[in-house]
Amino acid sequence: MSIKIGIYGYGNLGRGVELAVAQNPDMTAVGVFTRRAPETVKTLTGVPVFAADDALKMQDKIDVMIICGGSATDLPKQTPYLAQYFNVVDSFDTHAKIPQHVAAVQAAAERAKKTAIVSAGWDPGMFSIARSYACSILPDGKDYTFWGKGVSQGHSDAVRRIDGVADARSYTIPMPDALNAVRGGATPDLTTAQKHERECFVVAKDGADLERIEREIKTMPNYFADYHTTVHFISAAEMQANHSGLPHGGAVIRNGFTGVQKQNEHVVEFSLKLGSNPEFTASVLAACARAVCRFHAKGEYGCKTMLDVPPVYLSATERDELIATLL
Repeated sequence: MSIKIGIYGYGNLGRGVELAVAQNPDMTAVGVFTRRAPETVKTLTGVPVFAADDALKMQDKIDVMIICGGSATDLPKQTPYLAQYFNVVDSFDTHAKIPQHVAAVQAAAERAKKTAIVSAGWDPGMFSIARSYACSILPDGKDYTFWGKGVSQGHSDAVRRIDGVADARSYTIPMPDALNAVRGGATPDLTTAQKHERECFVVAKDGADLERIEREIKTMPNYFADYHTTVHFISAAEMQANHSGLPHGGAVIRNGFTGVQKQNEHVVEFSLKLGSNPEFTASVLAACARAVCRFHAKGEYGCKTMLDVPPVYLSATERDELIATLL
């Protein structure tokens, strides 16, 4: 039986979800729900488009609603609201606020006997699992996560929300000395600024106060305030020519020790190199939609994260075949 998917929001991530669903033979995209005028939105694969306000009229036609809004202002409101009516998946990625987000969605979904997976993607998500496995196996050690160089969707969206900004890309860039030291087995204590820097390219609206925009970017908590951040103001033509792609990636590294005198050193690394950040994230969300259906079928309501998901719940392949081919 095909899993019926709703796509709430149709930016880069929403388009990625549409493509991901098309690649999964056990899924069907029922509709895209947008805040724009539906008649102005053309989907990539012909999925019908509806007004966001009409989503509740289609509760009986959707098994899982994948919510594709931004973490800065959309998902904190949209996910708890929609979890009252649908099984949901989102990619909320403001790490410091994930516990608060989980609690809000838990309350809404549990009360409605719905199931949610939030903060899914590659980080948080796959990198979270990698950190969990590594620190469980090597309890005597230290974790390091490096992102980039690549475009952060969440950070770019946060900049675009600033008054006077027409478009923006935010790049996360690892500090080479720190990354090389950790890959070599060192266990330094690194501040946020010692691990990464941010570089923002911004297209400002005509007449916008550039000094204010730069100040708001550099002082934005949870996004830029803790980093060395460089802001470049460029034209829309430069943005299209030089920053239209959305690559990303990174690595989770744990350096640990075993032995009576810690004489044996171990380096565990899980890394990703992504040609399209939103399309890869969307592919994770689609797999999580399958897991949501399996949880819900067993009466497991409320809010979960990828740390709670058995790997077999994510796969379209039967458990017996996974055991035979992957173990």
